[in-house]
Amino acid sequence: MAQSALQHHILAGNRHLLKQKSTRERTAVQDMTSGDPMALIIGFALPMLGGMLFQQFYNIVDTMIVGKLLGVQALAGVGATGSVNFMIVGFCMGICSGFAIPISQRFGARQYDEMRRFLAHGIYMCGAVSVLLTVPVCLLCRQILVLMRTPEDILEYAYSYILIIFLGIPVIMAYNLFSGAIRALGDSKAPVVFLIVSSIVNIVLDITLILYAGMGVAGAALATVISQAVAALLAVFYILKKVPLLHIKREEWKAQGRYFKTLLVMGVPMGLQYSVTAIGSVYLQSAVNGLGSVYVAAQTAGGRIAGFFCTPYDALGSTMATYGGQNVGAGKTERLTPGLKAASKIGILYSLAAAFVLCTFGRSLLLMFVSGAETQVLEAGRMLLFVNSVFYIPLLFVNIVRFMIQGMGFSELAILAGVCEMVGRVLAALVLIPAIGYMGACLASPIAWILADIFLFTAYAKTLNKVRMALKKQNAKAEQAG
Repeated sequence: MAQSALQHHILAGNRHLLKQKSTRERTAVQDMTSGDPMALIIGFALPMLGGMLFQQFYNIVDTMIVGKLLGVQALAGVGATGSVNFMIVGFCMGICSGFAIPISQRFGARQYDEMRRFLAHGIYMCGAVSVLLTVPVCLLCRQILVLMRTPEDILEYAYSYILIIFLGIPVIMAYNLFSGAIRALGDSKAPVVFLIVSSIVNIVLDITLILYAGMGVAGAALATVISQAVAALLAVFYILKKVPLLHIKREEWKAQGRYFKTLLVMGVPMGLQYSVTAIGSVYLQSAVNGLGSVYVAAQTAGGRIAGFFCTPYDALGSTMATYGGQNVGAGKTERLTPGLKAASKIGILYSLAAAFVLCTFGRSLLLMFVSGAETQVLEAGRMLLFVNSVFYIPLLFVNIVRFMIQGMGFSELAILAGVCEMVGRVLAALVLIPAIGYMGACLASPIAWILADIFLFTAYAKTLNKVRMALKKQNAKAEQAG
């Protein structure tokens, strides 16, 4: 965010801080600009964590059904799409998260008309991005899989799966935009309900389309897209019925360039951060593909389990984005570091517990996806879980510090953090895997997390200083004017 824009919304936050919301406006929002940071973070993160865990649960069930009913090759085929899926879908999720930042900041500043205008312009932007992104990636997805050296025996599985996922980009963007707007107002509970309902829909459709309709991996992909559409519709319905603060008025739909500019400044860096990070994952996936479908299957099964155990970091990260955005909007910079410390304490305790469970029971958990006869897959998956879990504390800081910085309004720094992660994974793909084999793939993410942390801690100190200096200047001007 430009310094002048930052100063503008901090001053606006101070002007509007004493405005009161009506009882109706309070029904579905949570003000994170006052009260104990630890209690606020736990209260906001826990409902979100519940929804995310349920989402990961249906991802695990999805993988279990594919692995158990369709076999290791089908499982590897779905897994081979993971990095390119993350690159494209991650961009969609990141850009929508960026669009939510000015919404949370205007909410913190009590500028509700501005907040709604940003939501309206976010809808315009999501519609445009959906069209511009969906068409080319669907046309090119087979070529991308070939370039990634996807093994011949799993190529068709991978193509059938990822093509349908990419066709669902518009509903992915719709859900992430509206649920992000709801969370920006401090309501982390409603999106949990959306995810639970969509998860149940996904599981039912998985069984129906794969087992009874015989659609194979295409059925798993279609189930995912339909369930995401259900979640998006639920989010829209909830806003219309329960969140009057987000009811966009006729005059607020008028397109204005400055809103598009702010959304681009906030959203594109966050989207690119995911995509840049995913470039490293694509290199890594290509290198793993070269090791054969056994290791691709191990990466898939291990990744699903790791995704479940890493969900608390995602919840804490999203919490810090909202916490940071609201408090910067209100001009309460003194609350930022205490909030970060509270999230760190929560995350470190969890990291130690998660590492113990995965190091002790990792192989047993992998049996959910493959039979005991697949000894190579089980051993490779166990190795991945062990190595990654002992580095979960660096992963914690990647999430909470990065999202705090983004919530403060410095989304462009997310790209540089993503570059650090990309460098770590590319180095592992080009150097470690040829030298030490699959262990190099296991070490890729820990290296990426550590490199990103080195950058993020320095970036946080600098951005916090910039925000404080901007606030002091605005307060000085206000005193002189008074």
